Amino acid sequence: MNKTHLLPLIIETLEADLAIARDALKASHEAATHAESKAENKYDTRGLEAAYLADGQRRRVHEIEAALSSYRNLPVRSLVGETIKLGALVSLELAGDCRWVFLGPDAAGLRVAVDNTEVLVISPRSPLGQALLGRREGDDVEVQVNGRRQQYEVISVC
Repeated sequence: MNKTHLLPLIIETLEADLAIARDALKASHEAATHAESKAENKYDTRGLEAAYLADGQRRRVHEIEAALSSYRNLPVRSLVGETIKLGALVSLELAGDCRWVFLGPDAAGLRVAVDNTEVLVISPRSPLGQALLGRREGDDVEVQVNGRRQQYEVISVC
């Protein structure tokens, strides 16, 4: 797995998400300010609901812009033989299945495919991200997920 291909894919995916979010923000703003959104009586909340939606879209745009900035400034460096830290691409084994995770600064939950292999972006704020920080190849990591204990083995770090 080559990490140099991963970061451009994450940035490309975030840029596509940003374009969609900006379109949604524009549409929700237009709906909130449209004449038909004006309340006809005290129980008519269309305008208020549209304004809340526009505010949520604005926050989403800001989150994606912050994530993009973080990834554009994230240096690509090899972490082979080092402990897991921000920017690490990690192969984990769970019950015989191998999965790849990238410990990124933001955009947790994003999935990208590199060479037909899915990579899940996690953040240091997630339970798995917290458990992985400072670990090395060959270490076991335990995480509680929805009340269930999951044990991973760190196969490789790059």
